[in-house]
Amino acid sequence: MRSSLAALLLAAVVSAPAWAQSVDVAGVKYEPQAEVGGQKLQLNGAGIRFKAVFKVYTAGLYLTSKAGTPEAVLANPGPKRLHIQMLRDIDGAELGKLFTKGMEDNSTREEFGRSISGVLRIAEIFASKRKLASGENFSVDWLPGTGAVVSINGSRVAGEPIKEPEFFNVLLKIWLGKSPADAQLKDALLGQQRGGSRQAGSGN
Repeated sequence: MRSSLAALLLAAVVSAPAWAQSVDVAGVKYEPQAEVGGQKLQLNGAGIRFKAVFKVYTAGLYLTSKAGTPEAVLANPGPKRLHIQMLRDIDGAELGKLFTKGMEDNSTREEFGRSISGVLRIAEIFASKRKLASGENFSVDWLPGTGAVVSINGSRVAGEPIKEPEFFNVLLKIWLGKSPADAQLKDALLGQQRGGSRQAGSGN
């Protein structure tokens, strides 16, 4: 009977769909689902950001439904979550500057202009943190009707959400735009592969 039970459990594990399994990225576990704004989101993809030969951070993208292209991600309705966990220490102000450059490089002048308030706000958030140490993490959640909410190490950052509707998509373009921070991380976030790359992009 024990052998039969063990066989059944093994079969259940083997037959579990890919979307129902957690993903391990450089020792960081990304769960198959996350709850954002009262909705269950699916892990669209996760990977590693390399700079030269160094692992800088892992990133995971959660959506209401799977999307395999940047256009589909940006058009995906409902809440979204971008979660990043640091694998190396980085100066907060420097990270804010890199994110700003990545957003500017991957958006039109009009998109960037409409998002400038949010761009300045997220740069301010990271600058006030001073340093993000290895093992620390942050999330940016998009909540329709509310805006973008930033959390660091699981605690929501004080202040109003970033309300500009263009901001979150401009932020995502750092990784999914025409000049992504890392080409293979872009593929990983789109669910096309797991892992990162050593190809430098806009430096984020």
